[in-house]
Amino acid sequence: MNNKEKGYRYEDIAISYLIRKGHKIIRRNYHSRHGEIDIISLDGDTLVFTECKFRSSDNFGSPLEAVTITKQRRICHTAMCFYAASPYNEDKNCRFDVIAVHGDGTVDHIENAFQYRG
Repeated sequence: MNNKEKGYRYEDIAISYLIRKGHKIIRRNYHSRHGEIDIISLDGDTLVFTECKFRSSDNFGSPLEAVTITKQRRICHTAMCFYAASPYNEDKNCRFDVIAVHGDGTVDHIENAFQYRG
């Protein structure tokens, strides 16, 4: 299995988790010139931009530590592109979450993992 296939597999785990929590999945792997957002969903009235990370072990840091400030800015700029191209306006509540999928399939979900960084 190549890295792209592994990424989809672990994103599938994250999506199943979010659906069980009541999220409505809007988009998967949204791309803009700024970058990519793994999962965009609605949690009630809140638009959620989720970054998924996987690590088979924490030897090189946890999956959550891999979402650097630079990556956060890229996600935020990509979220603004999504707003511009979607029926959702920027006044809609939004948040930025991180889901960490571990080698054993367990999921850690950090809601409001970071704030908007322009």
